[in-house]
Amino acid sequence: MTASQETSASTPLTELGAVHAATTLLERLAEKLGGKATVSAVYGEPITGDGVTVVPVARVTFGFGGGAGHESGAARSGEGGGGGGGVDARPLGYIEIKDGTAVYKPIRDPWVDIALPLAGMLIGIAGSKSVRALLRKRNHRP
Repeated sequence: MTASQETSASTPLTELGAVHAATTLLERLAEKLGGKATVSAVYGEPITGDGVTVVPVARVTFGFGGGAGHESGAARSGEGGGGGGGVDARPLGYIEIKDGTAVYKPIRDPWVDIALPLAGMLIGIAGSKSVRALLRKRNHRP
């Protein structure tokens, strides 16, 4: 067997090894991140006091990615790799349990409660002034 035949025959094995290593890394990342991406890990356990239990509610997401590479040839040789991940947790509200009754109470974003109505009001004012100006212009044409 020539050297070029050996290289081409060993390349699939090397590439499979790199793919297997990347897959194993991604599986381990998923296990580690998935096990830690919980509401209780971010916001704590439910709290009980004076006959009321408060259970935090959140949206917890995680993502990760990775890559592998391998190139060989006469002038080309290389390896590859890479990976990363992250976790995002956002509070949504809490469940209040009192006297055997559970009630969900959302946590509202103050910007949504203030900014959206204010933006709507400003758009309404600007829009009505624009319409009046156009009507005046149309009526004053000679």
